[in-house]
Amino acid sequence: MTDSGSHTIDIETGRRFAFGDNWARFLSVVDETRIANAVSSLKQMLEVNDLSGRSFLDAGSGSGLFSLAARRLGATVRSFDFDPHSVACTRELRRRYSTDERGWVVEEGSVLDSTYLAQLGTFDVVYSWGVLHHTGQMWQALANVAERVSPGGLLFVAIYNDQGWISRYWKAVKRCYVARPVLRWPLLLLHFPYLFGLRWLVRAATGRRRLERGMSLWHDMVDWVGGYPFEVARPEAILRFCRDRGFTLRELKTCGGRHGCNEMVFLKSAER
Repeated sequence: MTDSGSHTIDIETGRRFAFGDNWARFLSVVDETRIANAVSSLKQMLEVNDLSGRSFLDAGSGSGLFSLAARRLGATVRSFDFDPHSVACTRELRRRYSTDERGWVVEEGSVLDSTYLAQLGTFDVVYSWGVLHHTGQMWQALANVAERVSPGGLLFVAIYNDQGWISRYWKAVKRCYVARPVLRWPLLLLHFPYLFGLRWLVRAATGRRRLERGMSLWHDMVDWVGGYPFEVARPEAILRFCRDRGFTLRELKTCGGRHGCNEMVFLKSAER
């Protein structure tokens, strides 16, 4: 298990973004339409119609939206997060929308805690979307969650795209956001026209105001500007890393070379 005190210290000393606080605000806009979008995106990437009879590990559950989506698809779900406020969000979402809590365990834990992870066992699906690059030890975190996949199981990860100097710019912005509270609103306002305004206009013009995964433009923007620690990787680096651990690529959705996450679903060899 994690030490909640260390998380609080990281927030107070400007070493970590308060992801859980942002997720708590996101809960106010969660509804059945967003949940349905999350379910649809999970079905599409995993190429399944349901997850009945399968176990699902949500490593870094955040709001808990995709733990709920997996539960709606019939999976037995285990959710954990390093941020105690994210854990609280996941539990609140379970309370609101899950009719049977017996098949959904929610707890505090870290993808960097190998002892904690080992006692969880292995799962048919391990899901970690937009999490590993916020740990400060991304490659170790990826190796750790890969170990939790059962032979013949699926690993679904999403990791920030490496844009070279642009990624270095965003890392500086994020570091400034968490270290200098007085600059948070100026940084949000500075980047608002690009990160929110332009995206909203494009989506309004194309009839796609709702994000495909059930997320929120505003909360995504806050997460993007403030999300620190921050690491990135090119898709081919992740492919090689997972291939060397007995995985083959099953599905790939890139962000087209822009900022954002490359989504990948890997199949673990049944012999591992």
